[in-house]
Amino acid sequence: MKSRIELKKSLEAKEILVAPGAHDVLTARVIEKAGFNAVYMTGYGQAASALGKPDVGLLTLTEMLDRAAKFVSAVDIPVIADADTGFGNALSVMRTVELYEKAGVAAIQLEDQVAPKRCGHMLGREVIPMEEMVGKIEAAKAARQDESFLIIARTDARTNHGFDEALKRVKAYEAAGADIIFLESLETKEEMEILNKEIKVPTLANMVEGGRTPLCTNEELEKLGYNLVIWPTASTYVTAFMMRELMNELKEKGTTEGCMDKMISFQDFNDLIGLNEYNALGKKYIK
Repeated sequence: MKSRIELKKSLEAKEILVAPGAHDVLTARVIEKAGFNAVYMTGYGQAASALGKPDVGLLTLTEMLDRAAKFVSAVDIPVIADADTGFGNALSVMRTVELYEKAGVAAIQLEDQVAPKRCGHMLGREVIPMEEMVGKIEAAKAARQDESFLIIARTDARTNHGFDEALKRVKAYEAAGADIIFLESLETKEEMEILNKEIKVPTLANMVEGGRTPLCTNEELEKLGYNLVIWPTASTYVTAFMMRELMNELKEKGTTEGCMDKMISFQDFNDLIGLNEYNALGKKYIK
């Protein structure tokens, strides 16, 4: 697929690839229109937008797959999609990979948490044995049909088991064939630098506002050796903030007029969601 080839080329480039997180498809379109070359389908944001609940492993494979397929259909840039723990054991991972690949996802993220998983910056996370995760990665590799469909292996071991254990795990995941390494919740820039010296395949940085990892600029992360950075929570937090502002305004003043300067216009919104294209298709095909 074109998007997968584009993603691989971007990861091989000297410049870090920036993939903002999207909690829904509309946000994914905004990200694409802003000129970014990839979008990250955040599980944290899917739980919030689809269920109004925290990221504690409540969404099923079919629910996440449906969201991923809608992302792919809405944008032309590569979709990097969260798949939590793979929704089960190694055999479940194989089915998850098969379905995500068929949906057109460019890269799938799999983590070594015990189910039910939790957001990578929440406390209370536990991890499965390293050997079990190695088996999941090997199963994911065996299940994929397109070699350009990338497998992201994430460990959540840093918080409870320390940096050395987390580094040991990602080295094992790299050896098992993971295409991208994601060491979650690093706590210092020194740890981030060591990771990138030890790992040869592309690495992913996760920038969560208010999270456990130092918030760096894209340029700083590039200098630290990262190939890819996701900003998974920002769009969700901004949306929640502005929705609260809007509803407070309407509740208190009985009108939304005071928020008009913070809104996209009717015409611009219709352009964003492709109304002109659909009008043209209607004229062409509706007899």
